[in-house]
Amino acid sequence: MPAELADLTRDRLTELAREHDVPGRSAMTKAELVDALVARGVTGDVEADEPQPFSRMAAFRDLAQQRAAGAMVFLPRHLTGHERRRHVRQTIREDHETRISSRSHDAEAKFEKLYGSCFSFFRGTGLLFYRDMAGEDAEMPTVLTLGDVHPENFGVMPSRDNVPIFGVNDFDEAYYAPFTWDLKRGAVGFVLAAEEEGQLGEKQQRKIVRAFVEGYIEAMRSYATDATEQAGQMRLDNAPAIIRDLIESALEDREAWLDRKYADEQRRGFRADDEHVPITSRVPQFQEVLDRFVAESGLEVPERAAGMRVKDVCERHGQGTASLGLPRYYLMIEGPAADGTDDLLIEFKQARRSALAGLVPPSDFEVDGNAERISHAQGVHLVRGDRFYGAVEMDGLSFMTRERAPYRDSIDLDDLSKKQWRTYARVCGASLAQSHALSDEAGLVDHDIEPDILAAIGPEELFVEDLLGFAVESAARVRADHAHFRADHELGAFRFVDRFYR
Repeated sequence: MPAELADLTRDRLTELAREHDVPGRSAMTKAELVDALVARGVTGDVEADEPQPFSRMAAFRDLAQQRAAGAMVFLPRHLTGHERRRHVRQTIREDHETRISSRSHDAEAKFEKLYGSCFSFFRGTGLLFYRDMAGEDAEMPTVLTLGDVHPENFGVMPSRDNVPIFGVNDFDEAYYAPFTWDLKRGAVGFVLAAEEEGQLGEKQQRKIVRAFVEGYIEAMRSYATDATEQAGQMRLDNAPAIIRDLIESALEDREAWLDRKYADEQRRGFRADDEHVPITSRVPQFQEVLDRFVAESGLEVPERAAGMRVKDVCERHGQGTASLGLPRYYLMIEGPAADGTDDLLIEFKQARRSALAGLVPPSDFEVDGNAERISHAQGVHLVRGDRFYGAVEMDGLSFMTRERAPYRDSIDLDDLSKKQWRTYARVCGASLAQSHALSDEAGLVDHDIEPDILAAIGPEELFVEDLLGFAVESAARVRADHAHFRADHELGAFRFVDRFYR
């Protein structure tokens, strides 16, 4: 007897939709996929005896809604001992179900990376972090959050005008949520990074978190009175010294950058190495996808991109932390000189659901799709950001697009002094405040958000103390979770996924 479509995972439904040529499948919800398949006469899939992947997504959605409504519910962060270890194992397996099932080499590399570093473990397990916060802060103002705030998710990147700017630079988890969710994740991120990368003790960690939160509050107060968030992007001419030094160190001649990292000896395409695997035979396919992206997005192609001709394509391996194991491609676009000295690189990176989806308190603001959501966030958070940021569907999957530039860079945390850590944290807090303040400019928030945030903060010292308490407690839990993960990893726990059995 075939299993009901509604009982299948979204990944399996997407696979069926691809088999039945359902258009727009990568942006559909699970319910929409079921409806589209039924409309094509598909009523079932696998035999009922075949075990299905185990998922607690719906259960956590219900939990979040109950807590947001004021119910006193039991959260995973209240678990201790072996029960907490099992929760950590189940959540990580569930979050990586597709990558584990496909025996992805990069998925194995990700688990090895998480094994070796508590900070990397924190970065790569967003779902675990947010399940501990399900439905929290429902009374707080909603903004378009970054979703994964930590010291290495701020950096230098190209603007719309190909000028290096500094700001939030990873929108994979972006979601409309209480503004405090970004501050809480950022506070924990700074604690763990300062401990591991900076070798700093708890006293210094607390000072760094305080600087991060105070930087946010000061900038938000400024935006509430001056409304300058649309003009506040940090550039070489207006950035504080620590960011100006970062931008200057990131600047590199495009020709030298291409020769150093990407181009083959003849400058005809990508050179093969451990990170870049040329797939030149697929150039026509990617050309078609790129042409469709330009047409559908209404992209104004700059002169430096010439005719948007794809010279070569490569698979990119080993990049990122949370996204390791997901398909990622680089497209080499021929520049005006047509000699390989001024080519552009466009990245296609598979997008997936945000770790916050189904866990945030209900709100009036939501963006459908995966890559579309990420592209929307970049358009909101960055003033005149990368013009190539967008979304496109390929092979039934949702991909976000962006430019790789010679000056895309982030700060070296292990080179910072104690004072520089605090300075950098304050700058990041201010940058995050700008992103939140833009939620009512280019985002979906339909009212002036800055006064609401300041009112919700209330007594500033109490607000800072609450975030410090949350950060210290949560960081201790991350360390314990990391120990559970390491023990399970050594026993081969993440070669398999949990399944329902009869």
